[in-house]
Amino acid sequence: MPLFINRDQIFAHQVHLLEHKLRSKEERILELETENAILHLRLSECLGKLRRDHEEETLNQHQHQSNAQKMTQLSLAKLLAEVQAVKQDLSELFAVYFSFSSELEEQSKQLLDKVEQASCSLNGHRGDEVQNLQADVAALERSLEEERERCRAERQRRKALHNALVVTTRFLKTSPKELRGNIRVHCRVRPLLPFDYVPSSTSGSRPMSSEEVVSAISSDTVMVNCIKTGTPVQNKMFEFERVYGPEDSQEAVFQEVKPLLTSLMDGYNVCIMAYGQTGSGKTHTMMGSQLLEEHWGPQQEAQQGIIPKAAAELFRLISEKPAETLTVEVSVMEVYNNEVLDLLARDAQGSGADQRREVITNSAGTSQVTSLTHEPVHNASEVMQVIGSVLKLRAHCPTLVHADSSRSHLIVTLTVSSKSPNALALARRLQSAKKAMQRSAQKEWWSPGCRRANPGGAAHRSSNDHLFASTPSSPCRSPSHSPCPSPRPSVSQAPFRTKLQLVDLAGSECVGMSGVSGAALWEVSCINRSLSALSDVLGALAEQRPHVPYRNSKLTHVLQDAIGGDAKLLVMLCVSPTQRFVTESLQSLGFGARARQVQKELPRRKNNTLKVK
Repeated sequence: MPLFINRDQIFAHQVHLLEHKLRSKEERILELETENAILHLRLSECLGKLRRDHEEETLNQHQHQSNAQKMTQLSLAKLLAEVQAVKQDLSELFAVYFSFSSELEEQSKQLLDKVEQASCSLNGHRGDEVQNLQADVAALERSLEEERERCRAERQRRKALHNALVVTTRFLKTSPKELRGNIRVHCRVRPLLPFDYVPSSTSGSRPMSSEEVVSAISSDTVMVNCIKTGTPVQNKMFEFERVYGPEDSQEAVFQEVKPLLTSLMDGYNVCIMAYGQTGSGKTHTMMGSQLLEEHWGPQQEAQQGIIPKAAAELFRLISEKPAETLTVEVSVMEVYNNEVLDLLARDAQGSGADQRREVITNSAGTSQVTSLTHEPVHNASEVMQVIGSVLKLRAHCPTLVHADSSRSHLIVTLTVSSKSPNALALARRLQSAKKAMQRSAQKEWWSPGCRRANPGGAAHRSSNDHLFASTPSSPCRSPSHSPCPSPRPSVSQAPFRTKLQLVDLAGSECVGMSGVSGAALWEVSCINRSLSALSDVLGALAEQRPHVPYRNSKLTHVLQDAIGGDAKLLVMLCVSPTQRFVTESLQSLGFGARARQVQKELPRRKNNTLKVK
């Protein structure tokens, strides 16, 4: 008899199984939700702990920075107090020295008078007394010399302390008002010249124009006697880093400028600028008394100015470096009637019609003269030959103040590069040798230090212009697996350059005093406007204005990097000592005083210094 199965029982059994599975899944879901809630709690705890740790770390860092800043300020304040105390002591010592020096000189004069009287009246029996007096005089003179030497040493010590304080203050990013800026200002008072002896009035009621009213009273102070009819004499004092009197020689001036050449070799850009009125001695200070190339020689060394002496010193420093390490190029340009002219290009083509150059600001934010001619030089004599050959092209015009007055701003630039001039030829030889080794059976990477190199075959393959360019199908192994280092970095490295700018500015002058007219009058107007723009730039920098008007003049645009950049700038003020030019002298001294107020960035060296040890 067949067995019959009830369908309802089968369906009921399947429903029961499904309900059992559903309950299992619901229990699993509940377990997972519980585990998820526990993980969320743990995550919240970790986030809270992390936030508390971050807040504690931030608070600790803030406290550490605050403590460090307080310690720095305390150290600086202590250093300032010590320097002020040293300055006060030196001032007192200086006063004592002057009084003692005057007393010793007076006593020396009295003793000399007594000796002279004694030598006239005494006979041979009183010779011992005369010898005693002479011995006393010699002792006093030795004592006076010792005091002078001590005073000189104390001055040097004060100068060193002052420079150390300036560097420390800039490093700590503080700027006390009594400290000077990065612009160094020197002042040179020229001696009386034949054209100075001209009376300012025939009636004699006014002071003679040849009377000396500007004088250097110390190594860092200039005094101006402001003489006005019917009023008492008023003295104005100006302080600079260094002041030269009429007795100071060209060598003495250069000795103060000489350390900047060492800074140039250390990787700093340097600019030396001569500023002053017409006939104040700017060109004499920068070039010397002889301007033509045939006059440069050993016999004229004592009269050479800053430019020839700086060129000689630069190549002396370069001679101490390994051969073919440094190269020097010279460029000469003038700013005439607010136009930049390339004098080397004028010399080459014999005409200045197409030699105007434009001043642009490149992507790095620095000013650059387009298409400027650079001549490679190998010694100081070649530098002066290049400069002397183009000096006759510089604009000149006689005026009532000066018979050969410069009508343009002369800018001589010496560019020192660390890249060897034979680097390209060396790279081509290495490339040829590398390809020859790739074709050989060894199939290994080649480098200059590898003994497997084949220099004989490389000397004949210098026509390839692609340095170390390997094709995708090159059979050589990767440089990372080579036992010899790749020559790429040493040959393809970009050169590092520093610039020495030597600037002989045209002289500022009063139109009525110069007595010019016509085209020369326009030249005077352009000169005065460019110097006024230079003064405006320094004023904007001193007052830290957000906009500095460099582009108001081609002169300030060309010198933008030297004035407002990170270059070391030295302004050499040249002033006349006579009453005739006292107004222009005061203007020049005021310009120097404003320049000293400029607070620039601390000069930076290039990434790779030029100094090779």
